Amino acid sequence: MSEPAPRPWSVQEFFSWQEQQPERYELVGGVPVRLMAGARNVHDDIVVNLVAEFRTRLRGTPCRPFTGDGSIETLPGQIRRPDLGVDCGPRDPNGLSAAEPRLVVEVLSPSTRDFDAFDKLEEYKTLSSLAAILLVEPNAPEIALWHRDADGVWQRRFVTGLDGTIDLPEFGMTLALADVYDGIAFPARPRLVSGTGD
Repeated sequence: MSEPAPRPWSVQEFFSWQEQQPERYELVGGVPVRLMAGARNVHDDIVVNLVAEFRTRLRGTPCRPFTGDGSIETLPGQIRRPDLGVDCGPRDPNGLSAAEPRLVVEVLSPSTRDFDAFDKLEEYKTLSSLAAILLVEPNAPEIALWHRDADGVWQRRFVTGLDGTIDLPEFGMTLALADVYDGIAFPARPRLVSGTGD
């Protein structure tokens, strides 16, 4: 006789358990899933740049940035931890998730690139409060912006180059890629090598 499938955890059960754990977890399909540890320096540097930009630009508004220690409920009972988010809801100092997430950012990494760019992206799009999603490439100045249009339909725009900017009208700000990538040294891109006789 086979063992019965484990009962899915509630969000409350998950948060009570998570507070006792040394690592960070997400709640996926009612089951805790441990997040990868040890982000590369470039990943961390970009997140710090973004936190500094959003904290400075949103000061005096009801919105504030939160880091991957915060969380959002994407699907009912599903908890995700974006690299950075902006919460515009009432801030509960003892809360564990964003009250009204308006923006999320994922800095792509080799181990989670495809998942963040496809599966998790689709989860984020289901949030009615969300206005923008940024997928940030760490190896080049390239950001994919997903933004709701006037009809509420998600539209994608790629912004490339350190002179590029991203308009975020719901926050009354423009984000410069030069600020997002401040202090970042990009790896050399492969080049075509001509033949020896050229």
